[in-house]
Amino acid sequence: MFGEEPGSTKGMEQMNDAKPPRHLSVIRHCASTARLVDSSEQDSDLRPLNLAPSLGEQHGFLPVFRSGSYSDIGPKRYMEDEHICIDDILSHLGIGTDLPAPGAFYGVFDGHGGADAASFVRSNLLNFIIQDQNFPNSVEKAMKSAFVMTDHAFADSPYLDCSSGTTVLAALIFGRWLLLALTNPPACRTMLIANAGDCRAVLGKRGRAVELSRDHKPNSKFERLRIEKLGGIVCDGYLNGQLSVSRALGDWHMKGQKGSSCPLSAEPELQETILTEEDEFLIMGCDGLWDVMSSQFAVSIVRKELMAHNDPERCSRQLVVEALKRNTCDNLTAVVVCFSPNPPPRIEIPKSGIRRSISLEGLHLLQGVLDSNI
Repeated sequence: MFGEEPGSTKGMEQMNDAKPPRHLSVIRHCASTARLVDSSEQDSDLRPLNLAPSLGEQHGFLPVFRSGSYSDIGPKRYMEDEHICIDDILSHLGIGTDLPAPGAFYGVFDGHGGADAASFVRSNLLNFIIQDQNFPNSVEKAMKSAFVMTDHAFADSPYLDCSSGTTVLAALIFGRWLLLALTNPPACRTMLIANAGDCRAVLGKRGRAVELSRDHKPNSKFERLRIEKLGGIVCDGYLNGQLSVSRALGDWHMKGQKGSSCPLSAEPELQETILTEEDEFLIMGCDGLWDVMSSQFAVSIVRKELMAHNDPERCSRQLVVEALKRNTCDNLTAVVVCFSPNPPPRIEIPKSGIRRSISLEGLHLLQGVLDSNI
């Protein structure tokens, strides 16, 4: 499924940095747009029979997908990040596909020990999802299975370095075609986040940051218990003293036979979200971004930028530029997905007789802390 054969020359100097050369531009960016169309706009042979009233009529909210991305090599010697932005899966797969209606797919892949794993996963993960036997009746099962199957396919490739690895963060937004499989109409605008590693997905909800993924670090309580239960150890924050993440695809020098349980897992954690009018945008970024800024700070930057120019690509670039100013130590990739064609509305704070000495960003940060402790 992955037809390109990358270069195989890796010197000892590259081994020390775990960053083999990339013959790619050090800065990459893209922007695109699509919307979740109503069934009346599709060809008649693609429409399911006896559909319920349109999504807009039922809920008054029809998501519009506009995405932008930006990557930079940062202070590293080699670029190992990959990403993908597909605002319309149906158009991306072509007319010949059996997929009966649109959806969207986004991914950030933070490679380590070489670029092979990140490149392979970027090219193949979506195909494994839609070809899974559980798709589209059980998208959650299809997503989990696709992560594992992609990992196994990478191990079987004769031309790739299976000792390279990558964290994987993917977002799949369902289209109206799920009415064929699901009885709950709001699922037509469901966003499923799948994460294996320390990339992070953050939802901008009327200016407040809502984290939709959990960083898989070996020294976190949840991951440490899982690792030790499977016979692994955590040494100075590293899994078996070698890897700073506890979940990843690839890294087959640290895994046993395919199908066996091991401390380094390729299985993602899933988070499902029903999009509403309050959900303004999604930020997906590699750990090089989150190492130097909080989720709330990133949401505040993007919202301010969108209100100024309403361009998700420029927002992604601003996040990367800000991380570079803060002296990040890694490659940088940011993806911003907007759910409306319009910029976010200005938040009006009711006037009161009490003087307030905290900023709006501080209020959102405090609210996030309180929510996490509930």
